[in-house]
Parts: sequence; C-alpha cells; structure tokens
Amino acid sequence: MQSKMAEAIGLQHHPVALLWTDEKPEPALQFKEGKWGCVMWHLANAAKGKTAVFDRKTFGCIGGAVGLGFGNAYLNWPGGIECFYYFLSIGNEHWDQGKAITEKIKPFLRKEAFENFLHGEGYVKTPELVKKFVENLPIMDIPARFVVFKPLKEVDLAREIPQVVIFFVNPDQLSALVVLANYDRDDMENVVIPYGAGCQTVGIFAYREARSDRPRAVVGLTDLSARVSINRQLGKNLMTFALPFARFQEMEANVDGSFLERRTWKQITSGE
Repeated sequence: MQSKMAEAIGLQHHPVALLWTDEKPEPALQFKEGKWGCVMWHLANAAKGKTAVFDRKTFGCIGGAVGLGFGNAYLNWPGGIECFYYFLSIGNEHWDQGKAITEKIKPFLRKEAFENFLHGEGYVKTPELVKKFVENLPIMDIPARFVVFKPLKEVDLAREIPQVVIFFVNPDQLSALVVLANYDRDDMENVVIPYGAGCQTVGIFAYREARSDRPRAVVGLTDLSARVSINRQLGKNLMTFALPFARFQEMEANVDGSFLERRTWKQITSGE
C-alpha cells in the first residue's frame, strides 16, 4: 500500500510496516541465534526497501527483545536484572556481584560493550531509577512468533494488517506530522516522546498506544546509541514517528484539504 502522508511530506525513505505473524517471510534479513545486533539496523534496512524478521531467539540484543514485544528479556541479562540496572546507570564496577560478573563475561564482549558493562552507559542517574524505568515500561509478550519490518508499499491489506507504521523524518517532516496528529482532535497532546530504547519507541510504546481508545503517535530516536546506528545507515537529523495502524489510517484520510496543501507547507518544502 502507498502512503499519502509520505508523499505529502516528501519522505526520503520508505515508510516501514511492523507486523506480527506466525509465518516467517522469505527472503528476509535475520540475526543469527545468539549473535548481538541492533534492531534499528534492520529498521533502517526496511526503510531502504528490504524485509527483516525477528523471533524470540533472533532479536539481536536484550533491549531489542523487550522493544519488539518478546516479554521481559531483562530478566535474562548477564548476572541478572540488577546488573542491567547498574549497566544503564553507574556501572557494575560499583558492587561486588557486578564486578565478578563483568570479569566472567569479559572474554565474550566487544571492547565497547565491556566498558559499558563495567563503567555504565550513564543514561539514568542511579540503579534504583533504572529499576523504576523497567517497571514502568509497557512490557508485553505478543501473541505471535515473529515480528517483521517491511516497506509499507509491499503490504497487501487483503493478507496482512500492520501493527505500526514507522516514518524516518527530518525536523520539518516531524513538525508536519505533529500538526497532522493534532489536526482532528479536540486536545493538543496527541504525540508523545517517551524515554526508551530506539526499538522500544517503535515497538512496545506504539503497541501500548494501539490498545488505547485514542491512540497517539510516538516520536523516537532520542536513544543516543540507536542514533549512532541510524546516522551511519540513513544519515543525520532523523527521528522516528511511529503510528498504530488505526491512527495511521485516520491521518492518511486527513491529508486532503489539510495544511499539507497550503502555502506555508509548500514554502517549507520548496525552500522559499
């Protein structure tokens, strides 16, 4: 299927459909079981026209498993979930169990991963606050074997319905989609920017919105680690804009007659 919104805002990369399925698509990119990888790599590949698939053994990283909806994989973090609390904050060098686990797994980690495990990523101030972060994530275990990323143009609605549609947008395009997300609503808070991993803002946070009576759009790629990956693959100055499919359809229907056909937007896109 095609997207009026993508055309109206001059989207550079393909909109990406996120689907749940029990049938594995072929051919598709897929991480090898037990091998580390960033879910956002494959989201970028889908934006460039490829299909990627994940399951409960091929999710790339533990945070990615959580983001895609494969349950609370943080429970499987090396050394236990408390080591994750220290990893995201001050580092495992600050407690005896953490130091012991770090030395045990050192031979299996890349240099950067080892340094982060030992010294911490510094994304949250304390381990206690990381614990609260995990408790507040909309963690879920989806009722399907696979999560698939594929270009929206390849979706056949007679056979499959996306859970989420994801755009990679620059600041002008993000501005336009924020306006459109509020265009038909009687309030002005119809877009959210939650704190979370890049994959979580296109996955479980969007899944949560899909279960709402008034689903909102979710802006992502505030995850600095994910930005490193996306900058290399798609270029800088991009954010993700994730829409539960029902909300995507409503916004598609609102393109005609909206500001996207008016002079101000045309001035922005033409550079006048």
